[in-house]
Amino acid sequence: MSDLVIGIDIGTGSTKGVLSDTDGNVIHSEVVRHETSFPRPGWAEHDPDDTWWKDVVEICRRLTARAKGDVAGLCISGIGPVFLAADERGQGLRPAILYGVDTRSAKEIDELTERYGSDKILEVCGNHMTSQSVGPKIEWLTRNEPDVWARTKRFLMAHTYCIFHLTGEYVLDHLSASMCEPLYSPFTNDWVDEWVEDICGDLPMPRLMWSNEVAGRITDNAARITGLRPGTPVAVGTIDAFSEALSVGVSQPGQVMLMYGSTMVAVQISDKPLIAPSLWSNAGLFEGTSNVSGGMSTTGSLTTWVAELSGRNYDELTQLAGESSPGARGLLMLPYFSGERSPIADPNARGVLAGLNLTHSYGDIYRSALEATGYGSRHLLDSIKDSGGAASEYWAVGGGTTGGLWPQIMSDIIGIKQYIPKVTIGASYGDALLASMAAGVVDVNTTWNSAEREVEPNPDNLDIYGEMYKIYLDLYPATADVSHRLADIQAR
Repeated sequence: MSDLVIGIDIGTGSTKGVLSDTDGNVIHSEVVRHETSFPRPGWAEHDPDDTWWKDVVEICRRLTARAKGDVAGLCISGIGPVFLAADERGQGLRPAILYGVDTRSAKEIDELTERYGSDKILEVCGNHMTSQSVGPKIEWLTRNEPDVWARTKRFLMAHTYCIFHLTGEYVLDHLSASMCEPLYSPFTNDWVDEWVEDICGDLPMPRLMWSNEVAGRITDNAARITGLRPGTPVAVGTIDAFSEALSVGVSQPGQVMLMYGSTMVAVQISDKPLIAPSLWSNAGLFEGTSNVSGGMSTTGSLTTWVAELSGRNYDELTQLAGESSPGARGLLMLPYFSGERSPIADPNARGVLAGLNLTHSYGDIYRSALEATGYGSRHLLDSIKDSGGAASEYWAVGGGTTGGLWPQIMSDIIGIKQYIPKVTIGASYGDALLASMAAGVVDVNTTWNSAEREVEPNPDNLDIYGEMYKIYLDLYPATADVSHRLADIQAR
C-alpha cells in the first residue's frame, strides 16, 4: 500500500492542496486562486467549472508530479453549505449559490418557518433556518428560476461536484447534509422525507455517507485528466471548516476550533446532537459524533477592507493598532458588513463604527476591527455554551493566527487560552488525514498535529474588554432598525 495521500480544499477565494505521507509529513503544497462573483447585493456565487473543477484538476496534476510513488487516496473539502443545481451528468445549470454570505433567500426562510413551525423545525433539525441553510436556497430557485429547476437532477456542493466528476458517484456527507435545514435531521441522521418532498419534489437526493468513507474510485477518464491512478479511492469529504478542525486534532467532545479566515468559524465537538436555536447543530465527521458550530460573516475580510480603504499594508496597520490601547480608545465596531450568521442570524444587519472623534487614527480603527471579531466570537462561544456545549480546549487555526496581535486580542476578550498548532496549512491537511482513513492506512482516532505555542489572556485587559463587550451586545439591538432600513435602500 502506498503511503502518500492528497487533500484539497476549495475555499471562497482560492483552492489549496497538500501532498503528505500517512504520518502527516507534508511533502508539497499548492494554491490556485479564483474569483467569487457578487452579481447583486446579497448574492455570492461560484462558477463550478472555472473554480472548483479547474482548480482541483490543476492541483492534482501538480501534486501527482511531485509524488515519488503512487497516491493511496484523495479527499476534497469545500466551502459550504452551497447549492449547485446540476443536470443528470453533473453539469451546473447556473452558478452555485454560496453559503451564508449569500442572503437572497431571506423571504423563503420566513415563509418556510411559518409553513412548518419554528418549534417543529428546532425539534427536528436542532436549529432554526438561517441564510446558511440550503433548503430555502432551493426554494428560492424553484420560485425565481423555474426553467433551471425543471432541468435540475442533481443537488451538489463544491466537494461533491468534484467527487461526481472524479468517480461518477452522487453522494453527500452527513455533516454537510445537516446544514441543509430543514431537509435533514441530525437526531436521525437521515433526510426528513416530508420536507424534502415539499421543497425538492422528485429531485433525487444524494446518498448519505460519513466523511471518512470511500465515496468512489477514480475513473479512467478522471485518471487521464488528473494524473491519479484509476481506482484510487476518493473519500466523501465535507465542508472546509470541519476538515480544518480535524487538521488540528479537534475531534473529541469539548474540543473547540476557532478558524481565523475571511469569516470566523467556531466548531465544538459534542457527544450528542444539541438543540441550538441560533447556531448550527450538526452531525459529525464520523459515525456516532456530533458538533455544534457557528460562523461570523465578516472577519478577515473586514481587516482587508480597512487595509484597502487606508492604503496601508497589514504589517503597518498591525503596528499602529498595537500602539492604540485595549478598547481602541473608546471605539467600537459591529462587524456585520455582510449581514451576520451566528448567533444573530440577521442577513440585513450592517456594520457600525461607534464612538468616533477627531482624535481617532487608522490604528484605532484597525484595532476596533480586530476587537470586533473578538466580541463577535465571544458572543458566538457564549451561545454554544448556552446550548449545552461544555468547552475544555481551544485550538486556533487560519492565516490570522500567524501574527501576535489578533490572537492575543481574541484571548483577552474571550478569556481563553488558545493553542496554535505546528502545522497551519488548514482544511487540506485535514483532508489528507481523511484520505488516509478512507484508504485504510490510519484509523479514525489518528491525530497528526500538536501545539507549537499557547496564547494566554492578559488579566490587565479583563475589565476594559468586559465593559466594551457589554456595550457591544447593546449596540446591535440599538441600531438594528436603522441598519435594516439602510439595507433595504442598498438592495434597491
